[in-house]
Amino acid sequence: MEGGRSRGGAGELAGWHRALRAEFPIVTAHAELAYLDSAATTQKPQAVLDAVQEYLTTFNANAGRGTYPWANRTTALLDETRARVKELFDDPLPEVSGVHFTSGTTEGLRLVALDWLAHQLVDGDEIIVPFADHQANITPWLEAAESLVRQGIHVTVREMPYQASSGDYDTEALAQLVSPRTRFVAATHVHHVYGGDMNVDRIRRVVGPEVAICLDAAQSVGHLPVSVRSLDVDFVAFSGHKALALPGSGAVWARNARGAPFAPRGWSGTPNTVGVASLNAALKWLERADLRRVEEWTVHLAARLTDGLRTLAPFEVVGCQLSLAAGSPVQQRHGIVTFRHRDIGSVDLGFILFSHGFMVRTDGLCQGKGGEKLSSVRVSLHVYNSQEEVDRLLGVLASLA
Repeated sequence: MEGGRSRGGAGELAGWHRALRAEFPIVTAHAELAYLDSAATTQKPQAVLDAVQEYLTTFNANAGRGTYPWANRTTALLDETRARVKELFDDPLPEVSGVHFTSGTTEGLRLVALDWLAHQLVDGDEIIVPFADHQANITPWLEAAESLVRQGIHVTVREMPYQASSGDYDTEALAQLVSPRTRFVAATHVHHVYGGDMNVDRIRRVVGPEVAICLDAAQSVGHLPVSVRSLDVDFVAFSGHKALALPGSGAVWARNARGAPFAPRGWSGTPNTVGVASLNAALKWLERADLRRVEEWTVHLAARLTDGLRTLAPFEVVGCQLSLAAGSPVQQRHGIVTFRHRDIGSVDLGFILFSHGFMVRTDGLCQGKGGEKLSSVRVSLHVYNSQEEVDRLLGVLASLA
């Protein structure tokens, strides 16, 4: 993991955090519970709930289908949200790029795979796939390759190499893997198990200027700043429900600079306009909250948790061991900490934690065949989580030691 600055902004951000936490009705209504599963889905601030209510009660209509005011306002809402996504991503060429609404990251990646990539490859081409990442960033690329085989086109699928010590992508090994026939690389921005920034900007330096890169940003959009200008990727897929918006919302951003412009094939039908309304409100809320502060807060909480866990002998934190101390000189986890107890099974541990008021994820975490072989407990944090919740969790875990 690359080096990172020490983050200890608890005192500085405490008032900021209290004010934002108060804007989540489900959190304030259940003060006895700690929701620690934001990598699966996030809770919604009042501003998002209000925006959905306003849309449904004042101008709910189909977009691009009518000329009356409600339809026009809905169409304008979609256009505004597309522009907001581009602005959020620090898009260097917004007049060229595209934003296409989806039901979430999984659908977005499949659209890129089947509606774009499968039509760009020819016999003998090669693609690189991260087999220790989420299944949603593995299966679509294999589907695309299989669909080409049925057409007599054979594409080689190569496995993205990882560093054994950190879980990061191994760009030195990747450099040896890339060939003149490499056409596409699938990557993840923040790993859904290890919580690390996968240093995607390094991939571009290795593969060169012509290879297309698609980014699974399910765990970064809405959690930290995402700049396509600096990452230099060609596609970004994300889920609205993991960025404070409603389930069934999301988008694919496409640079449209390498290969053919991206456009989902076939008749698109009616978009999820209420989901887009929630996404627009969520992105506005995150802009007001300041994503850099959101990132600093969640990194601080994750570092506090790993710092405590490393002192508890029965627990093993999954991923880079060098980053466990809060004052570690290497990159800290981005709000995601995954661990196991050496004697208590992960599912049982999940039940125990819920009996103390903690809601966590327990299972294989949808990781691909190159990932962890044992189930684990994942704690994933967002802006509404508090330092007190982390300390209380550590107290319960210490009692199990």
